[in-house]
Amino acid sequence: MVKEQENRNTYQINADSKVGEVQIADEVVATIAGLAATEVEGVASMASNITNELVSKLGMRNLSKGVKIDVDSSSVSVDLVLTLEYGYSIPNTSKQVQEKVKSAIESMTGLTVSCVNIRIAGVNIDKKK
Repeated sequence: MVKEQENRNTYQINADSKVGEVQIADEVVATIAGLAATEVEGVASMASNITNELVSKLGMRNLSKGVKIDVDSSSVSVDLVLTLEYGYSIPNTSKQVQEKVKSAIESMTGLTVSCVNIRIAGVNIDKKK
């Protein structure tokens, strides 16, 4: 866990300000992407792994699970792993997620999103609606 803190990336977005600089941690960009994706109708959840499941059982919520970001000096690429609800169009839902994630990151951070890649890891067939 300490090693993750050491490798934590931050991105400077406002270096010319006379007041100071603004830096955004990569976890913040990943959280924005994850939240935006789950707001789209048809997305059941972000895909998780055993570590994320254990963390959530301990009461901590990882809002960036299923999200990988890669930021260079001029743009951000986002990789999302999603579980969709049964009955929704995968191409249509994926397109809505791509647009929502791109818009959210660009409007909240000022960074340019070059691509939003989506992998569908599963379909939720739970009928408890």
